[in-house]
Amino acid sequence: MPQQFLIETPMGNITIELYDDTPLHRDNFSKLVAEKYYDGITFHRVIKDFMIQGGDPLSRDQSKRAQHGTGGPSARIPAEIKHPNARGTVAAARDGNPQKASSGSQFYINVKDNSFLNGEYTVFGKVISGMDVADKISVAPKDGNDNPATPIPMTVSAKAATV
Repeated sequence: MPQQFLIETPMGNITIELYDDTPLHRDNFSKLVAEKYYDGITFHRVIKDFMIQGGDPLSRDQSKRAQHGTGGPSARIPAEIKHPNARGTVAAARDGNPQKASSGSQFYINVKDNSFLNGEYTVFGKVISGMDVADKISVAPKDGNDNPATPIPMTVSAKAATV
C-alpha cells in the first residue's frame, strides 16, 4: 500500500500519497517526516494558478524571509522523472542543475496542470484529499517574493495504513 502523509496547516489539512515507482524521493520524504524535519516549516512560495512550495528549513525564521527558498540539505536526490505535473501532484523542487537532481527537502503541489514542467522535475506523489486547502494557500496574500504575508506553517506526519 502506498505511503500516505498528513500535512496540517492553519488553513486546513492536505493528505498526500507517495508513488512507489519513485523510491528515492518517497524514502527521502518519509525519512524527513520521521525526523519531524518539516514541522514548523512554512509554505514559502505560493502562486495562484500554478503551485505552492514548502520544505525550506530557513522558513522557520521570519527574519530570514529574503532567504526563504534557498535552504535545505546539501545532498541532492537523483532524478526519477516518470509522472506529469498534473493538478494535485506533489513534486520535488530543484535548482538549475543539468542532471535535474532534486532538492533534499523542498517540494511543491501543483494547483493546476503544469505540463510545461513535464520532464524537468520529479513528481513523486499526489494529493488524495485537501486540494481545496492547497487552492486556498495558493491565493493567500503575499509579498514580492511570492512568500505569504502571514506565514503558513506545516506539520507533517505519516498516516497509519488502512485496510
